[in-house]
Amino acid sequence: MNLTVDVISDVICPWCYIGKRRLEKAIAAIDGQHDVNVHWHPFQLNPTMPKEGISRQEYRTRKFGSWERSLELDADVVAVGESEGIRFDFDKTERTPNTVDAHRLIGLAEQHGCQDAIVEALFAAYFTQGKDIGNQQTLVDLVAEAGLDRKAADTMLNSDDAMDVILNGKEMSQQHGVTGVPFFIVNKRITLSGAQAPETFLNAFNQVNL
Repeated sequence: MNLTVDVISDVICPWCYIGKRRLEKAIAAIDGQHDVNVHWHPFQLNPTMPKEGISRQEYRTRKFGSWERSLELDADVVAVGESEGIRFDFDKTERTPNTVDAHRLIGLAEQHGCQDAIVEALFAAYFTQGKDIGNQQTLVDLVAEAGLDRKAADTMLNSDDAMDVILNGKEMSQQHGVTGVPFFIVNKRITLSGAQAPETFLNAFNQVNL
């Protein structure tokens, strides 16, 4: 049986990166018993973010009340990330970006059959390398290295193409009442909110086969 997993996420959400790893573990555990197709859909944690982004320290201080509280939360994420094989390095991240262009590229990547690689590259660039994934040139370089045609990426970013990806993602989120990410939809039947354990994904896979 074919399984489809729709993932609603934002590329600046660390729990979305963790959720990706846990989903991958669940898919590996069924080891070819089913064909699993994963599709990524956009969610903007900061829909009013300026195009150029803002200082991460400023943003996190506003959001959590103090920089000290932000650092505590970062430490929690780092610990969980290590258990999933992700080395979060928040000290390198200077800016919280606007993610519209990143999401547009993820939509373009699906058309070119390299969506997962592009999502992984964006997560890694932001969380482990501290790159500004709101910067157009940085984005083009990243996705080209990950397998997306550079010219196609550059052409799209210099146009209004693929804005429907953002609108469609918003509609999907509203349809399912999504207020936080990651959010997973298995075979359009079972929904899972949060970075669930691999066992929870496996249970969902089994349920859709009943």
